[in-house]
Amino acid sequence: MALDGLEAVVANAAKVAKVHKGHTVRYADDFVCMAASKEALEDHIKPAIINFLKDRGLELSAEKTKISNVYDGFDFLGFNIRKNKKAGKLLITPAKKSVHRFLAEIRALFKANKMAKTEVLIGQLNPKIMGWVNYYRHVVAKTTFEYVDDCIYQCVSRWTARRHQEKNFNWIRKKYFRSQGLRNWIFYGTKVDRHGKKEIVDLYKAGRIPIIRYTKIRQEATPYDPAFDRYFMMRKQTKTVNKLYRYWMICKS
Repeated sequence: MALDGLEAVVANAAKVAKVHKGHTVRYADDFVCMAASKEALEDHIKPAIINFLKDRGLELSAEKTKISNVYDGFDFLGFNIRKNKKAGKLLITPAKKSVHRFLAEIRALFKANKMAKTEVLIGQLNPKIMGWVNYYRHVVAKTTFEYVDDCIYQCVSRWTARRHQEKNFNWIRKKYFRSQGLRNWIFYGTKVDRHGKKEIVDLYKAGRIPIIRYTKIRQEATPYDPAFDRYFMMRKQTKTVNKLYRYWMICKS
């Protein structure tokens, strides 16, 4: 709420700088401002933001504030945003810092569960994998997901080999991995459900989750205006279909 009105301040500063493009995207206390030239940002927009924050008893963080070219890219909310100069397309991918941080958490889980049962380890890994993948499944992340799967597989290989140093490769493969359809090397465990029946628990693969582009909500749309009831109903139906499709893909995998 303290930052309400920032967009208008940036737009007015862009007009003073005589550039037509002055946009702001913000989430909580994080925001990014875009303009057609570096000079407009340095000489007009940044001072206007500083004055806007000063009136509210706030100030820009010197460590987090920088001006960069969109062709060089920048990180925002865990995403890397960069424009490809040759293709002229905007690419939004998971930021490298976010990928490294996530993999560090996964490796820590393996270390903390050296002697845990397989199904217990998988039960801790799957929510983390799905949560992270769901956050990035709307952007250009397929290659990153496959890279994450490779890194997790390496952790699984080390975890199984460390537990059975006296056993050979084939013994470990038969104990911890299974095949289904065209898929091989599925890391799995078994658990007993509430009805006393055994069920198989597979480790989720990030690369199996489909990429579904996010459709931005129309700027003027509000759920409190009856004129947009049909619009939000259609969005909800599309979201439900996409959710069922993802669930089907997970079950299929």
